[in-house]
Amino acid sequence: MKIICIGRNYSEHAKEMGSATPSEPVFFMKPDTALLREKYFFYPSFTKDLHYECELVVKISKPGKSIAVQFAKNYYKEVSIGLDFTARDLQQACKEAGLPWEKAKSFDNSAAVSNTWISVEENNMPSKFEFYQNGTLKQKGDLSEMIFSIDQIIAYVSQFITLKTGDLIFTGTPAGVGPVAIGDQLEGFLEGQKMFNIEVK
Repeated sequence: MKIICIGRNYSEHAKEMGSATPSEPVFFMKPDTALLREKYFFYPSFTKDLHYECELVVKISKPGKSIAVQFAKNYYKEVSIGLDFTARDLQQACKEAGLPWEKAKSFDNSAAVSNTWISVEENNMPSKFEFYQNGTLKQKGDLSEMIFSIDQIIAYVSQFITLKTGDLIFTGTPAGVGPVAIGDQLEGFLEGQKMFNIEVK
């Protein structure tokens, strides 16, 4: 199982990060050890600036390679939401040194995903999600605001990497990312349905 993450897929988020809007999908990988399905997230000792990024997550339902955009919808049946945890201080240090920044994104438990999945039905694609930190709304996402659609992402990524059943694609985060602290309660909703409730310990 692979975890594929799309970066800068909302223009407002690209702006808040001081990045240019990409002309093609930007992606990076997380290992399967990054997956978190528990209700607790333990703040790692190697960072002092941990950030949340809430995203819609797509689960690949069958293997595919070099998938055409018009057929991409046949490769997923369920969506959910999750958190891409980022050690922002490590990421910045790596960027400044011109180094890869996997350690800031791909550490253990850095990809929290809800245990609940919503079926994708014809003309009924769940699209709106919200993220709350300690009861305060921090992020709102809508698939209509994504720079690259789910189908475009699948078609692009599959040019380079064979997608397999069970692979997860984090489709990008909207504006509003920020730091988390020990004791925080993190909640995510998809179309009004609570999908996760994570306590930072």
